[in-house]
Parts: sequence; structure tokens; C-alpha cells
Amino acid sequence: MTRFLVSLLLGATLLAAPVAAQDGPLRIEITEGVIEPLPFAVPDFVPDNPAAAQAAKDLARVVAADLTGTGLFREIPASAHIGSVSDFNAPVQYADWKAVNAQALITGAVSVSGQNLTVRFRVYDVFSGAELGSGLQFAGTVDGWRRMAHKVADQVYSRITGEGGYFDSRVVFVSETGPKNQRRKRLAIMDYDGANIKYLTDSAELVLAPRFSPTGDRVLYTSYESDFPRIYVLDVDAVERRALQTAEGTMSFSPRFSPDGRTVAFSLERGGNTDIYTLDIASGQQTRLTSTPAIETAPSYSPDGTQMVFESDRSGAPQLYIMPASGGEAKRISFGQGRYGTPVWSPRGDLIAFTKQNKGRFHIGVMRTDGSEERLLTASFLDEGPTWAPNGRVIMFARETQGADGRSTLYSVDITGRNLKQIRTPEGASDPSWSPLQN
Repeated sequence: MTRFLVSLLLGATLLAAPVAAQDGPLRIEITEGVIEPLPFAVPDFVPDNPAAAQAAKDLARVVAADLTGTGLFREIPASAHIGSVSDFNAPVQYADWKAVNAQALITGAVSVSGQNLTVRFRVYDVFSGAELGSGLQFAGTVDGWRRMAHKVADQVYSRITGEGGYFDSRVVFVSETGPKNQRRKRLAIMDYDGANIKYLTDSAELVLAPRFSPTGDRVLYTSYESDFPRIYVLDVDAVERRALQTAEGTMSFSPRFSPDGRTVAFSLERGGNTDIYTLDIASGQQTRLTSTPAIETAPSYSPDGTQMVFESDRSGAPQLYIMPASGGEAKRISFGQGRYGTPVWSPRGDLIAFTKQNKGRFHIGVMRTDGSEERLLTASFLDEGPTWAPNGRVIMFARETQGADGRSTLYSVDITGRNLKQIRTPEGASDPSWSPLQN
């Protein structure tokens, strides 16, 4: 079975050119330069019944937007199409799609019965005249039609690139309103592309640093509603929360779940000293992992749960360190000029994302887990707080503009430093945390 292959490589800038191999699959070969997006066509999906007419159009548009938004694909607009698809099961007229230079063709059919929606789809390699894999079907509700579209796009993306998808995911973040010196903040959740925003808290109290659980059903965050910052855990669907019990009269912040969801790593300030602790959620037992005069914060687990990366100023300025997840000797991994912070381990386990401040500029960067191959992906007045897409190939972060009227907004960028784009939200936004793929 032929396939398209797109290699997402960490390195210099890239050049991609589709090449039809004589005795192998059509490939997109990566060299230096800039990426040439792969052209694809998504005709409106076919409605199986009259009730599905609008959903069929809407689903196709979201699938196209998901793929185009990666920067790896370029949609051929409907106005340029020669052929059409009015019967999902009819043979594909490949000549019509070759004539407009489509290299991939995505077709679909949608049926609606009451509140139930079903979508079927297929992906074709136009050059070879063959289907990529077999057709699939997803079922859901009419209200959840966008999720069905994201699921389709994830499958298409995976078949063409060989990478896992990330469209059927959500982002929890801090929604911000009001002037810079009186900012009001509340937790919100949205689809990865900014749609379907739902507010999880009001703006009565300051909230910071929401973090998804490994299963995406709970969120940790820090709230200042008491005299000291405390960590809360919130059930996303029920919008119910409870405080995690930490020592009285202490400040606890920067929480993050372990990969199994049973433990929370966090920073705790006591007597002027800040160290990293863990908390067993079931038993409430706390364990101290670091014990130095330094400020040590922002812990993040490796995907296998055996190690932890964190930020510490034990060397004089904030740098990144890795230690066993149970505590013990820490190894410094950042050695560049400037200050490093907010490290986050990639879900693939190969990279660590971080915030870097150097010479008055802020950057989002990535490095290997041993500190090698550091690469800065962004630069601005203030970029901070990276979070990984579920496939470990895209990073979302917050960018704040300069001045008294400065506003924080969310951006995403891939690990090559390409495809920097803003995520549209109705209000200011900061502290994003990307969920795993939804079930």
C-alpha cells in the first residue's frame, strides 16, 4: 500500500518536495530550505440524508482547516475542482484530481438521525490511484460534530505523515480580562483550535498554572483564594473541585500530575525556602525531593515516570536539572547564556521544552534530555509557559505584548520553529496546558 511520508525533523530550516519514486511510495523528501506544503482536496462530504446536509459541509471545512493549520498541507479550493463527489461509494475519477495537482483526496459521507451523527471517510493517494488504508467510521452526537471532524483529520494526518494526530484534544488555560495592573483571571477550556470555550471558574480569585491529568478528566491549578496559594484539583466534566492538603501556613504552587495520575509533584515554600515535593493523592502522604537553599520549582515528569526535570537557581541563576522521580542527585542540563525555566518533558520522551530569557528577550526552546541540541523556536518581549501537543511535535505557549495595554495571547509553533500562529480566544489568555487525545 502506498503512503505519503512527511518527516518532522529537529534541525535547521526545511525543504520538502514531493517525489514519485519509481519502485516505492510517493515521499516528501526533507532537505534544507522551506517546506512546500502538500496539496490536497476535500470536497464537501456527501449527506446521506437531508438532515445531514449542513453537517456534511461543516465537517469537511473543519477537516481542511485542521490539516492546513499544520503548515504541512495546502488545500486546493473548491473553485479549482474539476471533479466532484456526489456518491461516497462511486469510483474515484483520479484524472480530475491529478489535473488540479491534488496529491491527496479526502472524501466523506455524513448521516444524521435525531441527535446521532455518523461520518464515514476515505483517503486516496491520487498519483498512485490507490486508497491509503481502509475507510473508517466515527459515530457521535450532532452537538459533537466538531469532535468527529477532528477525529477524521487525526486519521488523515497520521496516514499521510506517519505521526500521531493531535486535533481531537483540548487546552485548559487562564482567561484574562481587565487592565494589566488589575488583571482578572479564570480557568477556561477549549478545543485545541480555540473553539468551544467553557469557563471552569469565576474571576473572583486569582488562578494560575492549570495542568491536565494524563487522562484529561482532571485539572490541577493554583488559587489565591486563601491567605496562601494552594493547589486544587478540578473535575473537568462535573466542574467540581477540592483542595489538596499541604502543610498549613505554607505556599504550594507549580503542580503537575505524574504519568499514572496518582501523584502530584509541586513546589512548596516553607520558612523562606522553596523545594519540590510529591503528594500521593489517595493517602495524602507528602515526600520532600529536594533540600537545598535554592528556589526549586516547575517539576515535570518524564513520560515513563522515572525522572523529573525542574528549574533551580542553585548555580546562581535559574537553570534546568534532571533527577530521579523519587529524588536524589540532580544533573544540570542547561548551560547556555541567560535564564531557563518552566521545563516540560515531551510526551515522546525525546525533548524538553522550556522558557529562556536572554538579553532582554524571551524565547520558547527545546533541547534533548541531556541538554544537547538546544534550539530556540521563538523570540519576543515575553514568551513563556510551553505545553506539548499529544504527538510531541507542536508546542503551545503564551505571548504577552509590551506596554501598559499589553495583552497575553496563545500561540503555537512546531518543533522546527516553523508555522508560528496565534490561537484566537475572545479574551486574553495565558498558562496553556494541552490535554492528551480524547477517548
